[in-house]
Amino acid sequence: MNALLKALALRSPGDMARLGVILALLGLILFGALRYDNFLSQYNILSFLRYNSMFALIALGMAFVIMTGGIDLSVGGAAAMASVIAALLSPHHWAAGLFGGIAAGLAVGALNGFIVTAMRIQPFIATLATMLAAYGTALLLAGNQSVSVSYDSGFTEIGQGDFLGFPIPAWIGLLAYIAGWLVLERLPIGRHMLAIGGGEATAALMGLKVRRTLIAVYLGSGALAGLAGVILASQFGAGQPTEGVGWELFAIASVVVGGTLLTGGSGSVGATLAGALLLAMVFNILNFENGLGWISLSAYWQSVIRGGFLLIVVVLQARLMSRREEKA
Repeated sequence: MNALLKALALRSPGDMARLGVILALLGLILFGALRYDNFLSQYNILSFLRYNSMFALIALGMAFVIMTGGIDLSVGGAAAMASVIAALLSPHHWAAGLFGGIAAGLAVGALNGFIVTAMRIQPFIATLATMLAAYGTALLLAGNQSVSVSYDSGFTEIGQGDFLGFPIPAWIGLLAYIAGWLVLERLPIGRHMLAIGGGEATAALMGLKVRRTLIAVYLGSGALAGLAGVILASQFGAGQPTEGVGWELFAIASVVVGGTLLTGGSGSVGATLAGALLLAMVFNILNFENGLGWISLSAYWQSVIRGGFLLIVVVLQARLMSRREEKA
């Protein structure tokens, strides 16, 4: 027992948070399995993975941005704009809708990267501006209404189809996280992102290509937001220009709950996925609880819970970091 306590004491605050989010996720799954009859049914599991793949994708992009010490508030707007563009292009071919939506997200990411690196604007302000621009563009393109997708081109299979009995959006999310893990753990750019988060000036003195790395990070975040928008349009059959509000909060909460510090310099792809699944699992359990009739919570409570989660984790991170500094 003493050895276990010593081992835990040697862990960093980030490591403790990552361990905590995994244990919390497993605890919620066990709670749901014991309390609700159909919680582990095939229908609930596949529906859960199909729907929440969108949020897992934007959380992955947000994780890389936060690791560099930045923030990307434009992911919701980029996803909304991408969903509209994908819907408009879907009658031509499913690939046109797919790559058109991703290209829309890349455009937002490129603009973010340019403003942050070339114009030296703080990421919070830069991405806030592009978020508003993306929502405005989505509304202009859609004529302030939902845009129906084509059901004849095969585009809806992206969001509604299955492959080997597993939802296609979930496959997309899985492949994205495998690629993200490889980028962070096996490629030089992963170490460069963490070094920039630890101190941009120091990273530049080390000879790292700070500007190129930051542009790549924002491009990746934009592309993943665009892909999430494609899944949104194909899954629900329409491009939705007003969707995506609050998605940036879900992404930030997922990343921070997963143990990534908002100050940058550390992070984990696997723990980010666990954080996204944990938040999604809370809402899934609330839906089951509503079905039992014991409580009745509207969908608006989701934002309250996300904000509460984020506040609690940030406060805990701050306390852990202050204690660590005192011991040092």
